[in-house]
Amino acid sequence: MPSKDLRLTKTVVMVGMMGAGKTAIGKALARRVGVAFLDSDEEIVKAANMSIAEIFERDGEPFFRARESEIIGRLLHGEPTILSTGGGAFLTAENRELIAKDGVSVWLKADLQLLWSRVQHKTTRPLLRTGNPFQTLKEIEAKRRDIYAQAILTVEAQSEFSIEDMTDKVLATLIEANIVERVSA
Repeated sequence: MPSKDLRLTKTVVMVGMMGAGKTAIGKALARRVGVAFLDSDEEIVKAANMSIAEIFERDGEPFFRARESEIIGRLLHGEPTILSTGGGAFLTAENRELIAKDGVSVWLKADLQLLWSRVQHKTTRPLLRTGNPFQTLKEIEAKRRDIYAQAILTVEAQSEFSIEDMTDKVLATLIEANIVERVSA
């Protein structure tokens, strides 16, 4: 149930590793605040009329990343919303600049074991299509950690948290940062 006494002041961009909960928490947060939820990966899939895995296979990662930047730039304009990005989106300096200019980044920080528990059985992760997906995930997380740490806000996930618990934690962080304001009716 959206809260009538909350107002989002700028677009909140969920960043972090695959499996961190960007989509699940983003959708719950959007419902809670009463704004739209957008997913940059879904927008890319719609525009290309093919899956991300197919784009990676056909056109390569550089092509995908260029389309991703275009989509993120477009989605940051307009009414404040909750925007979930793909795990690699925040790695691009251009995307970090766009997000800092027109939104606020929130890193959903999750440890490696939690991430693995969430992605190990998914076949939709093109970067994990390797001989040792756990080792690949570990290497990706190690490479990206310092870049994700550049996000304006960080909310740490716990394995015992439900989606609602994590949404509460993100919302409290956004209220404290004045990104979500309480308004009187």
